[in-house]
Amino acid sequence: MPHLAQLNIGTLRYPIDHPNTQEFVDNIDRINQLAERSPGFVWRLKDEAGNATNFQVFPNPMTIVNMSVWENADLLKQYVYRSDHAQIMRKRQQWFEKHDGSFMVLWWIPEGHLPTLAEAKQRLELLEKNGETAEAFTFRKMFNPPQLA
Repeated sequence: MPHLAQLNIGTLRYPIDHPNTQEFVDNIDRINQLAERSPGFVWRLKDEAGNATNFQVFPNPMTIVNMSVWENADLLKQYVYRSDHAQIMRKRQQWFEKHDGSFMVLWWIPEGHLPTLAEAKQRLELLEKNGETAEAFTFRKMFNPPQLA
């Protein structure tokens, strides 16, 4: 059964260690742990510190990433929109710049595959270039999982 990979990015208004970003930083571990305990969670990108804020994928060093894998779209939506994740992200404008273009992308992967940041960046670029397709989409226009042989 295919799994659903997701990448989202955000460009911080202030450095990660700035006082204006402190509330966001103070909640990273709690929200990540919530994800890991949520039904349908499979995997998330993290470094030795337990989060993904140090991964540099985009030219702007203030752009941070979050990437994870879920069993299906419904369980990911439940976490994103119906948990404490939604409550803390209502404040995102305090911490993140308004993003022109796509800041989130979803795509189906074979069960057991862990996506790379290069793969995720490519999917985000596909979404920007082609709009929503079966290869790169958002919650606005979901695509069914492919039939994998």
